[in-house]
Amino acid sequence: MRKLSFPDKIIFIFNSFAAFGLCVAFVVPFLSPKLFAQIAVLGLLTAPLILVNVVFSLYWLVKLKRQFLLSLFVLASGIHHLSALFGFSEKQVFLNNDFKIMSYNVRLFNAYKWSPKDSLNYKIYDFIEEKAPDIIAIQEFYPDKKNRIHYPYQYLKKNPRSKTYQALYSNYKIINKGSLDFQDSKNNAIFIDVLKNQDTLRIYNVHLQSFGIDKNAENFGEENSERLLNKLSVFFKKQALQTSLIEQHAQTCLYKTIITGDFNNNAFSWIYRKLATHKKDAFIHAGNGFGKTFDYFFPIRIDFILVDESITVNNFKSYPVKYSDHYPIMARISIEN
Repeated sequence: MRKLSFPDKIIFIFNSFAAFGLCVAFVVPFLSPKLFAQIAVLGLLTAPLILVNVVFSLYWLVKLKRQFLLSLFVLASGIHHLSALFGFSEKQVFLNNDFKIMSYNVRLFNAYKWSPKDSLNYKIYDFIEEKAPDIIAIQEFYPDKKNRIHYPYQYLKKNPRSKTYQALYSNYKIINKGSLDFQDSKNNAIFIDVLKNQDTLRIYNVHLQSFGIDKNAENFGEENSERLLNKLSVFFKKQALQTSLIEQHAQTCLYKTIITGDFNNNAFSWIYRKLATHKKDAFIHAGNGFGKTFDYFFPIRIDFILVDESITVNNFKSYPVKYSDHYPIMARISIEN
């Protein structure tokens, strides 16, 4: 093989930085934001870094240069991360005894006109009615006299620091319910225990600490980037504390559990790794493509349905409907052994 040309040498320098950055990003899920909050920010860049390294590896491979081994080796070292980025396990199983669970951050049904589009609340109501989940977890719920979400059982919990609610609607009888009441936060997590046939199942509706950053604003690379980094670090620490609270609460439960909702973080974070311990990610087991759940130019997955390992995931869908800044997700699952 011939030596690299000067332009290729420059490209390989950038390749090396990208490979090193991805190596560090692969370690982020094992570092608690309580201690390494600023490093945790790198977890937000894991997906872009994976794709950049794929491009670099293909570039060198096409040119028949051994430099392709650098990115290939790094990607191979984090092969389990690739399934969290892109789904290869699409399943289309529909059983009479399974049930559908949906999670949807509805952004207050557009009550404060975040979008100029009209009738978004009705479009959300119609969508939920059409898909007819047996259990639905709603984040940023806002009570509306025109609300058309009707189920035989429900649990709504208002956060005293905001106008938003956490909501859980169920076709199955609720025998227990509660709220974790996050401290110093407008976010929260609630839970219900439901009876399905002879099984009792616990459902957590989670809305972890929001970043409070305008996704359309130009934040990175500006003079205030250091302030932004510090702000993100504070939010990551709050998310870590909230995650520990959920984890401790779930460990006391004797039933099969499902943790679903808006994590405000991706599948390459410490937060996700802790909540997904001894759980199946419905997207990984039955999803297809990037599974995008947030309305952004890059495919971001921050909404999840995590089920106990004993639960079977039959189907998973992320619906790209722009009625909120989040996309609804739904899974069909079976709890019978």
